[in-house]
Formats: sequence, structure tokens, C-alpha cells
Amino acid sequence: MLNLLCRTGRIAALCLLALCLCGQARAAGQSLRIGVLQFGTVNWEVDVIHEHGLDKAHGVTAEAIALGNKNAASIALQGGEVDLIVSDWIWVSRQRAQGRDYVFYPFSNAVGGMVARPDSGISTLADLRGKRIGVAGGPTDKSWLLYRAWLIRNAGFDPADSADVRFAAPPLLNQLISRGELDAVITFWKFRAKLLAAGMQPLPAIPQILSDFGIDDDVPLLGWVFDGDKAGNRQALINGFLQASQEAKAIMQTRDAEWERLRGRVKPANDAELISIRDSYREGIPGPLSPANEAAARQVFAILAETGGKALTGDSDTLADGVFWDSFSADENAR
Repeated sequence: MLNLLCRTGRIAALCLLALCLCGQARAAGQSLRIGVLQFGTVNWEVDVIHEHGLDKAHGVTAEAIALGNKNAASIALQGGEVDLIVSDWIWVSRQRAQGRDYVFYPFSNAVGGMVARPDSGISTLADLRGKRIGVAGGPTDKSWLLYRAWLIRNAGFDPADSADVRFAAPPLLNQLISRGELDAVITFWKFRAKLLAAGMQPLPAIPQILSDFGIDDDVPLLGWVFDGDKAGNRQALINGFLQASQEAKAIMQTRDAEWERLRGRVKPANDAELISIRDSYREGIPGPLSPANEAAARQVFAILAETGGKALTGDSDTLADGVFWDSFSADENAR
């Protein structure tokens, strides 16, 4: 009798363990690992998602995985260590051209731009000839290439040849221009917002540059990137997260108090800087994905391919088919 009770107890314990493991498996199956840079702006949106329970409301748990840099993020995605990262459709196009099924859904239209010192003598882009220009992101930075293309076409010179160009990290560029060691900088949107708050002079931003090329539709250069093949097997999960992302943006678009709550993550130097960053972020919030976005992206890709060459776009001179994830439609009633 005692042996029977023991066996029964062991069986019950094993059944309980199996039920627990099944529950954990189901929970894990509803999780998405989001690769974020340690100090990147994607953290702000993920914070809002968690604060308001937007992921859980759509049946998904968004787990933020901190990564060191952009290269680490792409490696983590390719290695299966994370499920989504924020990257650009140029990287996605290169991957698809090599047979990898990555896809892109818009995250932000904010890609940075240019500012100049008020005492630099620069009032138009044509004044950049011979000036000291700092560039973030390296020689294949998209904003740098678009400014180069515009100047070649409209001002008759290439700043890569006709200016003193220095490539450096955004924080260093902000220091250099503030000390008067640079006349102008092309930098990422958050650092541009900081410089505008400090009194630097704005020069035409990327949307105006694109408009001069006849591209007036939104071009979301940054987006959520994930494995399209895997996403097809858990479409509801991916789309639930994308809906949560849209709702977080709606909160950040309309509620100033949310930015006060995020102050510790944004780390502005002062109130003016927080407002500048907030407003720049809001300007970069993309609308719903449309066929016009993809058409515009193809036009931009052609410009970048011509100016940046294979170092940026790889062996393909056209945007690969299937780059944009079109299996999600944002809920217009997102809170």
C-alpha cells in the first residue's frame, strides 16, 4: 500500500511538472525578444509599451534584450538570439538579395539631418564648400549620401572632395561643433535635436532633400526587422507587437506627461532639450504603410546606390522584392 501511494505521488508530481513545463512553453511561445541598443531611442518606446501593458493587451510579452551596437543587433537577429530589431530597409534588401527572408515594417521617419553654427557663414547647403563638416555614421551613412547627391546635382560640387569632412561618433561631433571646431554636422536625429536646443542653425532636413528629388511620400528608413519565414508561422504574435508599437507611438505623440515620465531615459540636459527631442521624435512618427512608401523607397535606394555604391547596397542596384511586411494594418483607433 505504501509503495502504491509513493508511486501515485511520484506520478502526480510528474504530471504537475509536465503541466508547469507546458505552461512555460505556452508563455514562451507568446514572447518576443526585442533587440535594443543600450542607450538607443527604441528603449523609450519599449518602456511605454511595458508601462501601459500594451504588449499584454495584444497577447504578447515584449522582452527587451540589450545589445552593444548596430552590428551586434544584426548578428543577434541572424543568430536567433532576438526576434526583432530596428534597422533599415537597405540592410533588409541586401539580406533578401542573398536569399535570407528578412522583412521590414516602419518604425520611424526620423533619420537625422544637418545643422550649422550661427557664426559659420552657412545659410544654404551651397555654402558648405570648403567648410569643416562632421558626419556621424561613417562614409556610407544614408543622410550623408543624400546630402552629397543633392549637392552634386544642385550645387555642382561633392563635399567629399570640396570640404573638410570628419567622421566621428555623434556625442563627439556635438562637442566639436559646440567648441567651434566644426562649422556644420550631419548627425542622428536625437543629437541634431540637442544641437537645435543649444541654438545651432537648422539646414534643410532629409524630407526637403528628398522632395527636391521629386520624392514627396514618406520614406521610413528605420523599421522593425524580423525573419519573414518565422513570422509567417506566428503572424498574430508579430502583428500584436506591431499594434502595441503603434499604440505606444500614439501615446508619445499626444501626451506631454509621458515625456516627463521618460525624462530619466531620455536624459536631456534641460527642459529645452527635452522639448526639442520630443518634437523631433513626433515629426518622425510614420503613417500606415502604403504602396507609395515602397515606391518612394525604391527611388531613394537608386540615389543611395549611385552615390554610395556597393559598400552600402551590395551587388544589387535595385530594392529587393518583398522587403516590406504588408501583413499588418495598424488599428486607427489605437489609444
